[in-house]
Amino acid sequence: MQTLHVDLGERSYPIHIGEQLIDRGELLSRHIRGKQVAIVTNDTVAPLYLERLSRSLAGYAITPIVLPDGEAYKDWQTLQSIFDALLTARHDRNTTIIALGGGVVGDMAGFAAASYQRGVDFIQVPTTLLSQVDSSVGGKTGINHPLGKNMVGAFYQPQAVLIDTSTLATLPVRELSAGLAEVIKYGLICDEPFLGWLEENIDKLRGLDQAALTEAIRCSCAAKARVVGADERESGIRATLNLGHTFGHAIETHQGYGVWLHGEAVSAGTVMALEMSRQLGWITVGERDRAVRLLARAGLPVVPPSNMRAEDFLQHMAVDKKVLNGQLRLVLLKRLGEALVTGDFPRELLEATLNVNYDALTQELRT
Repeated sequence: MQTLHVDLGERSYPIHIGEQLIDRGELLSRHIRGKQVAIVTNDTVAPLYLERLSRSLAGYAITPIVLPDGEAYKDWQTLQSIFDALLTARHDRNTTIIALGGGVVGDMAGFAAASYQRGVDFIQVPTTLLSQVDSSVGGKTGINHPLGKNMVGAFYQPQAVLIDTSTLATLPVRELSAGLAEVIKYGLICDEPFLGWLEENIDKLRGLDQAALTEAIRCSCAAKARVVGADERESGIRATLNLGHTFGHAIETHQGYGVWLHGEAVSAGTVMALEMSRQLGWITVGERDRAVRLLARAGLPVVPPSNMRAEDFLQHMAVDKKVLNGQLRLVLLKRLGEALVTGDFPRELLEATLNVNYDALTQELRT
């Protein structure tokens, strides 16, 4: 097992990474104050891991809360079902909520913990690659709104993150690739040597090589921990973690939540951010193509949906969280390994980026 730390003063917490950690109840019990534990999961993950996690927490009064699986259920109604279960079982302020599942479960359980009785403890036990390298770390919680993704929520840090890499053995291939989009992101925004390591090891990662997965997760979590430690509430550098997300969230919202997986939409959005960075003269065609080729090798889409026009993107991007004082800001690359958040670009250039024929641009890179 490897342990990293998110340094946030009194809100600091550990990230444990290793195999079969779900069975190690002592890693969780040290962060549980009371006798009540609510395990929030979904109907896909529950049959796989709920019983094992419950056994490792023998001695606690456990309330299982099983939600329907999918981004489409990341809403007020499903959140209300968590509160209903907590109140029915009479959970008090010393309860601990454990999120067992992917990013949707983690976001919703975290938001419920931030809100229930004005805040109770929670622990993240992520079971997808995307949640292990991204959403479980950093304290972003929330739900979707029909007009925009993740527009309702709170910053609320967990007590600990327990990453059991062996859970990836049951992850569908499409979900694994979606997680690799976030892994590749770290190389693009802040760690160019890691990008090179990914190019050498992408086939091992897709083949579930445990050593390669552990290293990729460790590097990703270490990068995110550094950024979150420097900017917990996204007032500056943390926003660079959203490379490709403004374009990607527009895709998710327009297509309908869950039609495109989050990582898939981020991948196509990242290609658009790369192209815009190239048009600004910050990266070369070769650098853009290097990144696109790696995304394609990860099994990810590198072309936005054919049914989306520039006007569709602009409509959805207008309600993005990075819009300030009516100005849209985007995460772009000054170079591979260095990102920035900027609103200083001509609108015509953004529209040109949205109107690029990405199918033609990436055709050779996908073969």
